[in-house]
Amino acid sequence: MARIAGVDLPGRKHLLISLQYIFGVGPRNASEICEKARIAPNTITDTLDENQVKAIREIIEADYKVEGDLRRELQMNIKRLMDLGCYRGLRHRRGLPARGQRTHTNARTRKGPRRGVLSRKK
Repeated sequence: MARIAGVDLPGRKHLLISLQYIFGVGPRNASEICEKARIAPNTITDTLDENQVKAIREIIEADYKVEGDLRRELQMNIKRLMDLGCYRGLRHRRGLPARGQRTHTNARTRKGPRRGVLSRKK
């Protein structure tokens, strides 16, 4: 099992798919990494030798921001918006959609589960 950028890649999948288990590596970046490392994208991950894994690891470390660094950058971008007090920052702070979606009937993912109408005791 290959371990790259702190992630155990699944062994029985093609390299192109396995690389996408790394946060920040999508289909395009995965194919670019395979091309730079001169490894066929349909190679099964378990069949990679140590030199190939090392080449992939070096390419990712040199050219791509992945996993912890990328997550930290995203969190800092959101924190910056909240500190500025701009509209998007306020929406993040309140836990509402930040990109203009309607909230009257939808947005349950951001708003959380429904809170029913509270009845008063007599």
